Amino acid sequence: MERGVFSSRLAFVLAASGSAVGLGNIWGFPTNATENGGAAFLLMYLVLAFLLAYPALMAELIIGRHTRSNMVNALTEISSGKTIKYFGRGIGIAGMITAGLILSFYAIVAGWMISHMLEPITQSFSSGISEWLVSDSLSRNILLCGCFIILTALIISKGVENGIEKWSTRLMPALFVLMALLIIYVLFQKGAIEGLKHYLVPDFNQLFDSNLIVNAMGQAFFSMSLGVGTMLIYGSYIRSDENLPEVGVLVTLADTGVAFLAGLLILPAIFVAQEFGVAIYNDTGSLIAGPGLIFQVLPALFTSMGSAGSLIAFVFFLLMSIAAITSSISMLEVPVSYVVEQFSIKRVIATYIISTIIFLFSVLICFNFESLFGFVITLTTERAQPLLGALICVFAGWVFSRNKILMEIKSGNNLAEQGIFWKIWPNYVKFVCPVLILVIFAQSL
Repeated sequence: MERGVFSSRLAFVLAASGSAVGLGNIWGFPTNATENGGAAFLLMYLVLAFLLAYPALMAELIIGRHTRSNMVNALTEISSGKTIKYFGRGIGIAGMITAGLILSFYAIVAGWMISHMLEPITQSFSSGISEWLVSDSLSRNILLCGCFIILTALIISKGVENGIEKWSTRLMPALFVLMALLIIYVLFQKGAIEGLKHYLVPDFNQLFDSNLIVNAMGQAFFSMSLGVGTMLIYGSYIRSDENLPEVGVLVTLADTGVAFLAGLLILPAIFVAQEFGVAIYNDTGSLIAGPGLIFQVLPALFTSMGSAGSLIAFVFFLLMSIAAITSSISMLEVPVSYVVEQFSIKRVIATYIISTIIFLFSVLICFNFESLFGFVITLTTERAQPLLGALICVFAGWVFSRNKILMEIKSGNNLAEQGIFWKIWPNYVKFVCPVLILVIFAQSL
């Protein structure tokens, strides 16, 4: 079966950045920053993104391009010995299941974004629909979640060039433009400077708080889609002549850059909202974070702006919806690529089978929201992703042949052996990454 391939470096960087840039950046990052002291969290996040997330990203890209396969088959292929092959297969299956579970709750949140995007439009002709769109009803959650999954499936069913690449190269530039326009608008509003200080001036006493470090690591792995095979499968679609360490840096910079810009938008917006009379502190005296930040504080800010607020609300939640879809297509690609390659099923059929299974689990979460929603998020993003990321580093450092890794890197750069990446990364990913990830992970327990 002929596999797809990204047509250019830009196409890959936009697609991989789209995977990395999602609600994890534009919602999750500012929320985490708000809960963990603003600037201190930003600083720790940037450190861990390059100290841990970039080396782990490179492990996935190298394994993916070398094997030209899905996560399950890739880890099996680079393993020698029956036991290690079974172990690799188990890690691949665990990553695939984790990607599906993440998409199951992600689609629910994305549905909320779509509903808030449509709400300003419906205000003019139907107050009933408008109220339903911002209600916390079971019907709204299930219907819009289903719509989002169908949209994701439509893109994935078209394959790499006509689906993932085509829409990533359209949506990512749109995302950057919308975010830039919103940042410019918010920074000129009264109260924005106070938000900037909270975001950019760190309290160094908070830097080594264990909760802050754990949250920063989880954020880095979640926002860059690591540990679940998305970057591995995207790596398998990279052309052989691409310089992998360079494209890895570009993806990391794009991801951290958007996270930084998201904070530059959301944190000042919170304090602008306060100037309009919106309560931004909770009962404990902390800034409101989590769903309350995006779905209470900011809509209240938009409403207080009058007629201009409706337009800004539409643009903001359009931005959030674009960010959601660029990530969801990469998550759905993980199980779809496995089913297509393992069972020789047509891509369209595989896409809708997997999408239906994920949607059914989303419905289960909707019916048991209080007990399942937070549990699935913690299980996948705070527990499974860092552990799986550590195990992929172990495979890259201890199982995968070092000569094969070097040859893979040299296919895009003949002088790779003399470069700083090759002098540091093999031992770093072998010893330092797994230990650091596991030490930080143990603190969270």
